[in-house]
Amino acid sequence: MKTRRISKVHALHTLDRLEASYPDAHCALLHDNPWQLLIATILSAQCTDVRVNMVTPVLFNRFPDPWSLAQAELGDVEELIHSTGFFRNKAKSLIGCSRALVEEHQGMVPQEMSALVALPGVGRKTANVVLGNAFATPGMVVDTHVGRIAGRLGWVTVRTAEGIEKQLCKLLPKERWTQAAHVLIFHGRQCCQAQTAWCSNCPVVDRCPQVGVGRQK
Repeated sequence: MKTRRISKVHALHTLDRLEASYPDAHCALLHDNPWQLLIATILSAQCTDVRVNMVTPVLFNRFPDPWSLAQAELGDVEELIHSTGFFRNKAKSLIGCSRALVEEHQGMVPQEMSALVALPGVGRKTANVVLGNAFATPGMVVDTHVGRIAGRLGWVTVRTAEGIEKQLCKLLPKERWTQAAHVLIFHGRQCCQAQTAWCSNCPVVDRCPQVGVGRQK
């Protein structure tokens, strides 16, 4: 079903209402510094934040910084992160990323998109999480929730993560990118879920064209 193009003003008013509905929307990954957030975000791929938050305290206790993780044995890391899924690939990424930080960035997490995505295991989503939440540099994080909600709201017309990011960045003011992602993620988890859209409880149901919405309550 075709819908009329959503204007920037309409999108901003919708975002305002969503932000008012989820005033506590924030990055749910527990971390004390940019490196911990980077590692936690890599682990969060195909895994819940709750599970990651159960794993990272043990991981960081064993390997408290990029220097120690860079020297870690692959099997030791795999054992610690096994419950996050895809643990073999993730363990390689964690060690490789930490080695790159030590060898190329003096153990510091870079603050530029180009440098971040050059690290093993780091894509634009992870980079935007780190930029927006560790360095207060606006970044539009696109995960499954953001992509789904933006599509249902009629904010985007594409399905690739990169395309969604580009369209959202054009639609929303730069200074609101980071928080907008948090709000959309919270809304996706609590109300506009993948299998069922709880439209009866939605704070923006009157502003939503419900693009692609199937089962709803």
